Amino acid sequence: MDIALDLGTCNTRILTKEKGKVLDEPSVITYDAIDNKILAAGKEAYRMLGKTPTRIHAVYPLEGGVIAELDLVEEMIDIFLSQVSSSKVVMPRVVACIPGEITEVEKRAVVNAISSFGVRRVYLIEAAKAAAMGAGLDIMSPHGCMIADIGGGTADVAVMSLGGVAVSNTIKDVGKRMDEEIVKFVRRKYSLIIGNTMAEQCKNAIGCVMPPLEEKIFRVKGRDSMRGLPRYVDMKSSEVYEAIIEIAAGVVKGIMDVLEKTPPELIGDIYTDGLTISGSLAQLEGFTDLISRYTKLDVHLAENAGDCVVKGCGEAIAYISDVESTSALSVNPLLAAY
Repeated sequence: MDIALDLGTCNTRILTKEKGKVLDEPSVITYDAIDNKILAAGKEAYRMLGKTPTRIHAVYPLEGGVIAELDLVEEMIDIFLSQVSSSKVVMPRVVACIPGEITEVEKRAVVNAISSFGVRRVYLIEAAKAAAMGAGLDIMSPHGCMIADIGGGTADVAVMSLGGVAVSNTIKDVGKRMDEEIVKFVRRKYSLIIGNTMAEQCKNAIGCVMPPLEEKIFRVKGRDSMRGLPRYVDMKSSEVYEAIIEIAAGVVKGIMDVLEKTPPELIGDIYTDGLTISGSLAQLEGFTDLISRYTKLDVHLAENAGDCVVKGCGEAIAYISDVESTSALSVNPLLAAY
């Protein structure tokens, strides 16, 4: 059994060749701080964020696309993989994605966390490369293609050709910084204290990175900072735009930095084909228009943008046999096996 694993900062997705996507859960785990007992993971743990007593902690154990708390990530992966692979007798092979700019230590931490479940081998692939494959781009030919995978944790931008990455850039904590800016905006303008989870729900519901043509409303609830009593305000999409536009502009700058470093032979291909964006945040209203305005490129939103990385990891499973074959001379998108 071969498994594709998208171990994201905000969401973990798992896909198998036989069944397609079989798991899509928030990368959250809840534990008892006194006896270190794991209480929940995924959607059940996400519902506990900000609502736990002092002895119980609900946390995201990954930050910026890399592991922050190894023990908790191991427990979370064990819970998720147990739901997919019920028998440890048949040890699965796993293809997992990693951010483009990652150290060898951080890479090894990902491998160790996955290996703790008892898998046969772990194969790594860069997130941008997996997203491009999942979006239907041909990264194996001698032709330049460009992808910007804008996820809740990191935004990975890369130009690829012949199965490898020519130029890349990683912008960390994009989604979480947007949530924090919404929290600050609401407190500054309305004297209302809200949590990051409420801010995330607001962003997903009415978030936009271009001035909206039609105002949308989302009710945010929290605590009045002056009186300490419960209160709500109705946020407009134009206000969310005001709060998060600087973070979105940082993503655009990261894309332009990659374009500036791209060899002229590849930039010609990109100008012809355009830029593809994927990831959960790429679906925010106006992102394609914002990027197109500053890069002067045709920008396409990938189909099922949030699932492109795990889908690409699933397609990369087909290259496992080439990695294990010492005589294989073909170009391979996978990194070394562990």
